[in-house]
Amino acid sequence: REPSFLRALLTTFGPYFLIGSFYKLIQDLLSFVNPQLLSILIQFVSNRSAPAWWGFLVAGLMFGCSIIQTLILHQHFQYVFVTGIRLRAGITGVIYRKALVITNSAKRSSTLGEIVNLMSVDAQRFTDLVNFLNMLWSAPMQIILAIYFLWQNLGPSVLAGVALMILLIPLNGAIAMKTRAFQVEQMGYKDSRIKLMSEILSGIKVLKLYAWELSFSQMIEKIRQGELQVLRKMAFLNAVSTFTWFSAPFLVSLITFAVYVSVDDKNILDAQKAFVSLSLFNILKFPLNALPQVISILTQTSVSLKRIQHFLNHEELDPQRLEMRIGFFSAHASQLTLDSWFSLLPTSLNLQVPKGSLVAIVGPVGCGKTSLISALLGEMEKLEGKVAVKGSVAYVPQQAWIQNATLQDNVLFGQPMDQKRYQGILEACALLTDLDVLPGGDQTEIGEKGINLSGGQRQRVSLARAVYSDADIFLLDDPLSAVDSHVAKHIFDHVIGPGGVLGGKTRILVTHGVSFLSQADLIIVLGDGRVSEAGSFSALLQQEGAFAEFLRNYVPDDDNFQEEDSATGISLYTNAICLRIPLSLVSYGLLSHLLLTATLESAVTPFLALQVKLSVFWAYAKAVGLCISVTVCFLYTCQSAAAIGANIWLSDWTNEPVINGTQSNTSLRLGVYAALGILQGIFVMMSSFTLAIGGIQAARTLHNNLLANKMHSPQFFYDTTPSGRILNRFSKDIYVIDEVIPPTILMLLGTFFNSASTLVVIMSSTPLFVVVILPLAGLYIFVQRFYAATSRQLKRLESVSRSPIYSHFSETVTGASVIRAYRRSQDFMAISDAKVDANQKSCYPNIISNRWLGIRVEFVGNCVVFFAALFAVIGRQSLNPGLVGLSVSYALQVTLSLNWMVRMASDLENNIVAVERVREYSETKTEAPWVIEGSRPPPDWPHQGEVEFVNYSVRYREGLELVLKNLSLRVKGGEKVGIVGRTGAGKSSMTLCLFRILEAAQGEILIDGVNIASIGLHDLRSMLTIIPQDPVLFSGTLRMNLDPFGKYSDEEMWQALELSSLHKFVGSQPQGLDFECSEGGENLSVGQRQLVCLARALLRKSRILVLDEATAAIDLETDGLIQATIRSQFEGCTVLTIAHRLNTIMDYTRVLVLDKGTIAEFDSPTNLIMARGIFYGMAKDAGLA
Repeated sequence: REPSFLRALLTTFGPYFLIGSFYKLIQDLLSFVNPQLLSILIQFVSNRSAPAWWGFLVAGLMFGCSIIQTLILHQHFQYVFVTGIRLRAGITGVIYRKALVITNSAKRSSTLGEIVNLMSVDAQRFTDLVNFLNMLWSAPMQIILAIYFLWQNLGPSVLAGVALMILLIPLNGAIAMKTRAFQVEQMGYKDSRIKLMSEILSGIKVLKLYAWELSFSQMIEKIRQGELQVLRKMAFLNAVSTFTWFSAPFLVSLITFAVYVSVDDKNILDAQKAFVSLSLFNILKFPLNALPQVISILTQTSVSLKRIQHFLNHEELDPQRLEMRIGFFSAHASQLTLDSWFSLLPTSLNLQVPKGSLVAIVGPVGCGKTSLISALLGEMEKLEGKVAVKGSVAYVPQQAWIQNATLQDNVLFGQPMDQKRYQGILEACALLTDLDVLPGGDQTEIGEKGINLSGGQRQRVSLARAVYSDADIFLLDDPLSAVDSHVAKHIFDHVIGPGGVLGGKTRILVTHGVSFLSQADLIIVLGDGRVSEAGSFSALLQQEGAFAEFLRNYVPDDDNFQEEDSATGISLYTNAICLRIPLSLVSYGLLSHLLLTATLESAVTPFLALQVKLSVFWAYAKAVGLCISVTVCFLYTCQSAAAIGANIWLSDWTNEPVINGTQSNTSLRLGVYAALGILQGIFVMMSSFTLAIGGIQAARTLHNNLLANKMHSPQFFYDTTPSGRILNRFSKDIYVIDEVIPPTILMLLGTFFNSASTLVVIMSSTPLFVVVILPLAGLYIFVQRFYAATSRQLKRLESVSRSPIYSHFSETVTGASVIRAYRRSQDFMAISDAKVDANQKSCYPNIISNRWLGIRVEFVGNCVVFFAALFAVIGRQSLNPGLVGLSVSYALQVTLSLNWMVRMASDLENNIVAVERVREYSETKTEAPWVIEGSRPPPDWPHQGEVEFVNYSVRYREGLELVLKNLSLRVKGGEKVGIVGRTGAGKSSMTLCLFRILEAAQGEILIDGVNIASIGLHDLRSMLTIIPQDPVLFSGTLRMNLDPFGKYSDEEMWQALELSSLHKFVGSQPQGLDFECSEGGENLSVGQRQLVCLARALLRKSRILVLDEATAAIDLETDGLIQATIRSQFEGCTVLTIAHRLNTIMDYTRVLVLDKGTIAEFDSPTNLIMARGIFYGMAKDAGLA
């Protein structure tokens, strides 16, 4: 039997929920008392001789009954809403726990965005459903009772009205079904839009460097187009359903009265019958409308239930996947696969690793080195054999996973602090120099994904975390690739090597660096998922196998394998202190402080807040279109007029004198009544439709502005703003603008005109009522303002405490393997639960504030009923029964209207914030224009490829220090220049300046004599080519990743793939160029992704090529391939390379050595080595001098 998520929910939350249901039952029964009292009141007015106290008693009873009803109803709500937030917390928790144990193949079937959606959208659906769930039994009960009382009043004619109601139910059902189908379709669009958006945000730097923003924003717009299409269809349906539910009660009463009058001439429609029936029909109105709504929410929730259940049923990692074993660490004949369709993985291997040894794993790109490490962590699916690991494990992944916490927290990773050891490890991992530069030392808050650390720093923090964990086994997946050669040497000597901190531990090191292999106890050479050779360094050299061949190619001569004097490495270290300007990120502590002050301010300045609100409403009205806005209000006014007209006509009709037991001209009376009613329905339908069209118009405008602005935002905006926050604008806020604001406005206008017409009717029948209107209105407005202010701040607190849950969650999903390797799953669950609790703390007061509001507003409504009845009793001499019936039956329905009106007004105020937030992000500062029409470079620019920096300085952001100071240099066309220097010396910044990702603080850059600041960004960026540091791929076909604009032919693409030696891999895929890359290119190894970036560069063939540490994560063989390709294909081009391995640039024309943002040395490699300066020291470390 399949596990049922629903059953689990019922057993957990059912009992508490049932208490609420009991209160609901009592309240439903009480709601039928007032119509009976109204009937008595009308009798009293028509009977002149009745004693006055009799009338006052009835009025008092009406009031008392209403008050009791109010109190009980809110008790019910309290139970229901609390169940709702408990549900959400439970579901969030269970999804979080599941995400930590889900297998890789399962993770691939649902992307990060979808999983986060389960937590945010689908869990919320349950909360919404719970509030309505009781209607499932309460609505039918109310309907049956209402029909019973109507039967007593009007006899069998009621059946005509009931029949009509029953006929309307399937119609509403059909509309609900159709709406649901549209909703599913729209969810699909929304999912894919958010997924693409999150990829765009994570790869935004690459989009900018390649000038690809346009192509991607077109993709988003295309999805959005489809989404709005579906919204428009939903709007049509909604207009029809609004029409039916608005006209239903009226049509029902019309038909019932018509049948009643026509069946028998003796049936007289007097005030008592007409208005008691009307108030019963009004009670009927709510359950009839609620039923289809509940059913549609139920169907939506069932979709969510299926989605969550599907996710919870995903395969989990087998806890027995790894044997924890005493002895050594071995993998016996274990066949490992990562997804059955992965062709490149270890097919079958036998390997044993003795305790305390250092094992190096080498091999070409994509041969399964990382997969082997994953297998040892138990992250792969095991087909056969066994994997056994003794002791605890520490893991350093190839791409460092950094938490959004302080640097110290990242290193400690939940272990207790040991100051002496901590300092020692920071020194061994070469982090001390970086700490001097970070603004808060090791207390610096690190942004999402380690955004304010350089690649090398991230990798070293990740390594320090592993070392600090003091495990028994260390799995190091290429930790030395992201750092410079002398840093790598330092780390090897002080951490990984035989004399390092990890001396006696078992270490498995995947590496591409040849220089350290001589110190490994065992070297394993992988090829195509098999162990092609294994043995010690000397043994492998004598075997004359693939390994020896590999070494001969890459190592100039044997003597640099001797241990070098490591002193030079270190002295150089202290010379070139890292200079990197990190981005200080607002910590949550600061945020909550800001919020507190914000709350205090808003308490002081409600007036200012109101002004801000008005400007936002105005902005929204403009987005909707002023013409449409005015039309909607006009239509509503007409509708109210028609409704009042119909009811006054009815009261007039009931007062018609009875002659010989019948009333004259009944048919005329009926005709006019019907015409007015139908007119009212038509107005409603028109206004609903007009408003929906306006809402879609606004949604389109606001989304387009937001997207356009985000595509034009400068890079530093993305470095300082967590991507979750931007994504939230595109998901949550756009959703609110699409689907929440238009219906809210519709309801608000409806209730407002409803309440207004009630007051008009009561005042016209009992003018005395004017006296109480002012105090009641005063009380009402006070309650509304008080509530709106509180609720807004509570909502704000709620949403501020909500986003950490999701950002922590997406962080956990990306770092799941690291968390599991360190066995920290329990701690992370606790952190997540704490974040959920913090969020609940602001949800609960929100619920309570709603109860507070409800009781006070309903009190105002109950007063209206009381005074309407009271004045009817006082003025009974001058009133006829028809008018009394009219005014009191109107008063009875005002409570609901008033209540909804406050809620809708507050909802609108809270939700309109979404417009404000979207606008705020649509108006942030943009970078320079993409194309400047007046000054475009000549079409063949740059033809020489000459680059000149003139007295150039740059900083990351306003108010930070300069990263590059007064650089002046000139690179001739076709030169090959290597750029070297310690991490953070400004190497990457220099390339970013060429692309104007960073704008000059002073000075200029000339390319072929054109000042790059004078032309459009796309004109500049599309003419330069970069192979960036982190290879970024987008989910989609390989073709789209190479050429999103579709500029190149298939032949050109295959040629590029051939030159970047990917054609073998792509050719082996059945889809060829249409091979689907998964999110972030997960289904290619890092090396292959790097080759894809090379292929992109080959396609563009521009005169200037920038290589940014591109060869860091690649093994030497691929490295050779890339270098050879660049030498042959970019022969006449200017090449600027940021080098980590000096052997790649030894044959370049010149080498630029940067130090702290200034030029230290700039000359040909041979001259620099002769000069015995910084470069000589680096070359000596790398064994090249």
